[in-house]
Amino acid sequence: MSKAILIDDEPLSREILKSYLKKIPTIEIVDECNDGFEGVKSIQQHQPDLVFLDIQMPKINGFEMLELIHPMPAVIFITAFDDYALKAFEANAIDYLLKPVSEERFTKAIQKFLDKSAPVTAKTTDLLETMAQSPSQNNRIVVKTGSKVKIIPVHEIHYLEADDDFVKIVTTDGAYLKNKTMSFYEQTLDSLQFVRVHRSYILHISQITKIEPYQKETHMAILRNGQQIPISKTGYSKLKTILGL
Repeated sequence: MSKAILIDDEPLSREILKSYLKKIPTIEIVDECNDGFEGVKSIQQHQPDLVFLDIQMPKINGFEMLELIHPMPAVIFITAFDDYALKAFEANAIDYLLKPVSEERFTKAIQKFLDKSAPVTAKTTDLLETMAQSPSQNNRIVVKTGSKVKIIPVHEIHYLEADDDFVKIVTTDGAYLKNKTMSFYEQTLDSLQFVRVHRSYILHISQITKIEPYQKETHMAILRNGQQIPISKTGYSKLKTILGL
């Protein structure tokens, strides 16, 4: 028996899925959630095999929610999303259902899950990487602190720092860890606002108050909060271009 969770802010959509799932004896619904916050807690609690996930939800969307889930279950997306997302689904071979969901299309998606003919988790990870390039996805970062979920608008970020297998996101009210790479944020954050000044640091240029020579061909950035961030030779060249120096 496979355990499934429904995560969708539309009750009618959940009712339709439940009516279809009643005809699938090998899948048991263990929970229903109205939004991504509830979804994160429910997945942690129930450890489902399959999640039916709406993309467009209040608070945090489906993509942001999945970034907080480790390990990730198999996911069937439920969406009325735009062409960009649909192309991303198709390119990464992720199964998705367009609203309103027909029973025929639903059955095909379920069969794909039951066949387990594709490495669904790896493909979902690829999809998240692709969707991170969308403008709608790169104006905030969602992190998990204990059992809580926090939304960080990018304009509140002072800098990002490499921290082993994580990235530390430093803001006015604290530092938060995200299971991503520095290269990921270098590619997805606005390059006119965020500059990778060192292999271990990405700076929000609005936080820089002074740049001082340091040693050899390196420099030191002094931030508004007094923090000192090393700048490599390559990073200094990038900064001069962005700042028009």
